[in-house]
Amino acid sequence: MAEVDTRMRILDAAESLFTEHGLEATTLRQITGAAEVNLAAVNYHFGSKEELIREVFRRRLTWLNQQRLLELDRIEAEAGDKPIKPSQILEVFFGTALKMAADTKGGGRNFMRLLGRTYRKPPEFVRGFLAEEYTAVIGRFKAALVTALPGVPGEEILWRFHFMMGAMSYALSGTDALHIVAEDALDDSDAEALYARLMSFMLGGLRAPLPALRAEPAKRPRMRKSA
Repeated sequence: MAEVDTRMRILDAAESLFTEHGLEATTLRQITGAAEVNLAAVNYHFGSKEELIREVFRRRLTWLNQQRLLELDRIEAEAGDKPIKPSQILEVFFGTALKMAADTKGGGRNFMRLLGRTYRKPPEFVRGFLAEEYTAVIGRFKAALVTALPGVPGEEILWRFHFMMGAMSYALSGTDALHIVAEDALDDSDAEALYARLMSFMLGGLRAPLPALRAEPAKRPRMRKSA
């Protein structure tokens, strides 16, 4: 139990400090000080700072993605042969994350802010880890959206999903950037209001008319070199 408690204290301290200072700027000395442990404890439980960072993301992100898949399974089972509404799919994927972000006592809010900020410019090893965590989940949700929106090409759905992920990350990373465009400070402490605004915005983007893209010029066939 003592080892579990030590491990959790390190993870909690690291998560809080990474959110406040960033992954690279936070030192192991700061983490050990906040967790009230020595450096040997960090090395014993995680081996390195990189592995500690991975575990900070893994302990909540794995659970979050599992919940998303379970909820998608549920609404698909309830729908049976009937089509699922796009709003239901967004509710499952993004709503689950927004509900976690509303948790101010259990660490969910801190983690989602950290995740939102990390999406923008993750270190290479974190990028690879996040890609592994999301591969199966994105595949399932893309398939569900393709079925729910038969008139929208799969490539366009991926672009819109990318934009929606960006909107959620930006919203959850905090309101500091809003000071650039808003004279009055905007309050993001009302989780229900943020949830309603963001879901309405993303659903509108998902249902937007397809863009009028320029047709790509036909590629000229390559001439075979003579022997």
